[in-house]
Amino acid sequence: MYALVENNTVTKLFTYPKGFVLNNVQYSSDIFTKWSIAEKNAIGIYEVITDSTNKKDEQYYINTNEQFTFADGQVTRSWGTATAKQLEDSNATDENGVELDPVVVIKGLKSQKKDIIKQQASGLLEQTDWYNHKALDDDTYTIPDNIKTYRANVRAKSNEMETQIDACTNVDELKALYEYTTQEDGTQTRPLAEFPQEI
Repeated sequence: MYALVENNTVTKLFTYPKGFVLNNVQYSSDIFTKWSIAEKNAIGIYEVITDSTNKKDEQYYINTNEQFTFADGQVTRSWGTATAKQLEDSNATDENGVELDPVVVIKGLKSQKKDIIKQQASGLLEQTDWYNHKALDDDTYTIPDNIKTYRANVRAKSNEMETQIDACTNVDELKALYEYTTQEDGTQTRPLAEFPQEI
């Protein structure tokens, strides 16, 4: 990304090389790749340096105040302080802060994550549902023990994951549940663990 600086102020951004007009002079997109840094800087074109110090994972935070500043011959892209997304459910309100009637629930991150867990568990169980259907239709059929065990383990793991999510008291704790680390044997694990392997 490049920026045009005029009178020490960023006036235009170039997310990809393209031609432009500056002071009645037409410049082609080639200047971004063929000109030296000094040549670009001489007409006010600077490569943008990104400072991600305040930028946080958008899945868990709302990043605010993206800004482009020019100082000491350098254009810097940065953000203001990130705000954690809502962890718990809340009831929607109107412009006066009064709860809507009927009640409209805005799901927080915990509920969103638990919904995903439930969907994943449901998808895994669906693959062996036919065993249950067959047992209901045929009194002589017995569901194999390994299928019963697998289905019980999926449900147990789903409940365990939801309990871990519910126990989080802030966004960083929730985020940490999903962060993988590499073990000595090269495998990757996360605190939330995984569902049983499909059979």
